Amino acid sequence: MVSLRPLAALPVVGVVADGRTYRHLLYLLIAVPLAVVYSGFVSFALVFGLLFSVVLVGIGILAAAVIGSRLVAGLERWQANRLLGTDLVAPDDLPAAADDGSAGAVATVRAYLAAPSTWRGLGFLSLKLWLVVLAFAPLYVFVSAFPLLAAPVRYPYAPEFGELNGEPLVWSVDTAPEAALAAGLGLVGVLVALHLTNLIAGGARLMAVALLGDEAGDDEGGSADSDGSDGITVDREPGDRKLGDREPGDRKLGDHDTPDPDAEADESVPDADGFEFGDDPDDPAESEFDSDDGDDRADRD
Repeated sequence: MVSLRPLAALPVVGVVADGRTYRHLLYLLIAVPLAVVYSGFVSFALVFGLLFSVVLVGIGILAAAVIGSRLVAGLERWQANRLLGTDLVAPDDLPAAADDGSAGAVATVRAYLAAPSTWRGLGFLSLKLWLVVLAFAPLYVFVSAFPLLAAPVRYPYAPEFGELNGEPLVWSVDTAPEAALAAGLGLVGVLVALHLTNLIAGGARLMAVALLGDEAGDDEGGSADSDGSDGITVDREPGDRKLGDREPGDRKLGDHDTPDPDAEADESVPDADGFEFGDDPDDPAESEFDSDDGDDRADRD
């Protein structure tokens, strides 16, 4: 049976069939108007907060802006979970009294300002303003390239690509070869725009994971690892021997036989002349040797 490769898994052109690409594109489209709102909110808080800080009203404005950034960070967390494929949960670094509102106003403000998640969320919002600036690149390429795909069915026409020195950049498509070339360039432009979209959305995803909360599966993964490391058993047959078991007659490593003094005494030890002590006197060889020795002495006499 032949299994067909999914279209989304194809290199280069697979982004066209990948649903995540269009969720990323939607994320960038939503980020542009939100960036305008965020920038206006931050500008208002900074300007009026610094101007009225002399009369302590500005300090309250700045504190309210910092605390309000937690609500905006919650909105960004929700968008990341829906469009960027994350599974983030709200950080739990606030005291219970400040979270449910039972503490006083001053204590609640102090708790919000002391929470690390407040400043991480504010950092995410600051970085996202720069991310939106990068998002204009794929959006501009996509808007410029997409109309070229329809060139074979709408020529002659003259698409514009901006201005140069006050003059519009116009390409007049009047013939079929020019229309085919325009369609090919439009396809390449769309692919480039979609890849740039995924790249920028991937950066936004990394920022969200680092600054907006923890992954919901982190704790579950840790508990699964601890459960998997316990309770490991090895089945053995009743007759199997474990490492270190010994039979009654086995010798341990390092055991040596104790020499028997009586046994060593019975062994014959040769002397310097080649004689051996403990020889049997009835040995015929020894008797022959003694008789030869006696004959030699008789001859000398």
